[in-house]
Amino acid sequence: MAEITAQAVNEFRKKTGLGLMECKALLKEADGDLARAETLAKERGLKKAELRAGRAAKAGRIEVYIHHDAKSGVMVELNCETDFVARNDEFKQLAKDLALHIMAANPQYVRREEVPEEMVAEQKRIFMTQVADKPENIQEKIATGKLDSWFKESVLMDQQFIKDETKSIKDVILAVNSRTGENVSVARFARFVVGEGR
Repeated sequence: MAEITAQAVNEFRKKTGLGLMECKALLKEADGDLARAETLAKERGLKKAELRAGRAAKAGRIEVYIHHDAKSGVMVELNCETDFVARNDEFKQLAKDLALHIMAANPQYVRREEVPEEMVAEQKRIFMTQVADKPENIQEKIATGKLDSWFKESVLMDQQFIKDETKSIKDVILAVNSRTGENVSVARFARFVVGEGR
């Protein structure tokens, strides 16, 4: 078993933002391997973040992004559990990044559950029509794959983050959720473009 030095614990703490005792325990479990300990932290952090998802998020902030030509903009409501986290720089940066992302990627819904069932059924019908010439035993699978791609274009949480396409928006929010220890979630957003109003 490798000896866990104070320097290794401090280095790991700076990297992850976790408490000293948690850092030491993770490093011990990973036998001093920083990369392995970080993987363990992420795995546990995300699991904890998913458990927090049901907690009430009644604090937060409204972020507004106006494009430089003043002809388009976004307003997004990002929630958390306490004002302390709402004032946190990482939380504020997430709100800014989400507003910019929404401006660029133009999602229609926050989550899949918000997409009307009739719209999902219609999209699936269209995709089934498109694959009608394929073998019958794989039509459903292809249509489901196309529907999944459609969700990734239309639903904010499923979209690839414009600043790092290796992560989805859900992954980015879960990471902040994990580091803050609070339920962080997008409540709603509105995207405005001059001339596209009523």
